[in-house]
Amino acid sequence: MSYIEDKVVVITGMGSGFGRIVACKAAARGACVVGVDVNEVELANTVNMITSKGGQGIGLRADVTDPGDMSAMVRTAVERFGKVDVLVNNAGIMPLAFFADHAQAAQAWSRCIDINFKGVLNGICAVYDQMIAQGAGHIINLSSIYGNYPVKGAAVYGATKAAVSFMSEALRQESQGRIKVTTVRPTGIPSTGIASGVVNFEAGSGITGVNSDKFFERFSGIMDGSGPKAWSDPNHIEYFMLAPEELAEQIIYVMDQPWGVSISDITVRASGDLYVI
Repeated sequence: MSYIEDKVVVITGMGSGFGRIVACKAAARGACVVGVDVNEVELANTVNMITSKGGQGIGLRADVTDPGDMSAMVRTAVERFGKVDVLVNNAGIMPLAFFADHAQAAQAWSRCIDINFKGVLNGICAVYDQMIAQGAGHIINLSSIYGNYPVKGAAVYGATKAAVSFMSEALRQESQGRIKVTTVRPTGIPSTGIASGVVNFEAGSGITGVNSDKFFERFSGIMDGSGPKAWSDPNHIEYFMLAPEELAEQIIYVMDQPWGVSISDITVRASGDLYVI
């Protein structure tokens, strides 16, 4: 039995990367997907990927930092499909930088707070009344292992992800029995494109700590093909770098549960990753 079939699933940041992968997987399982992004061209490409395979999906241009945009998106989704069952707050950026980089990072940090924290809040508020009126709903918020503990180079990004985890747990307590809430904490997944927002790549060493040398050795080995196949094989215990498709499968898993079962918190790692938090 599929608990995803016929659910209306809203996904922010669906124009590319991880959001696109989750959308295609959800649609393949029978969901009606509503995509949200500021990039209308890429959003349309994602919708085409879904509909060309017989799935149901629409794209709505909306900026997660604008509460009005998000509320309008929910109204349109309800007008089209009659409900909103699931919201995946996926949109996010990762401007890693040291405090010494503040001059170069200030604008990116401000946008990070707007998207990663306020954007999640805007998404929650946009669907809250609709889900309460329906009597059921599911909000899935993308946090990160960066939100687990502060490390150098990730003060602002990590703080936004810690805030998402904090807010998600408060929402879970307030809405028990009416809205399910899942907090997802993935490890680093470079191939999603989120690393494009990094201000100072040396700031990435904070999350690898004492494992930094070994981490970059393995990372280079995967990139240039010189490392053993085990590092890039998800069926091997030494698997080093999680692929976005595998994280997407876990999002589908938490979605694909009966209404009475809530997976409230999930951390997804490659078994051989070298992150210290």
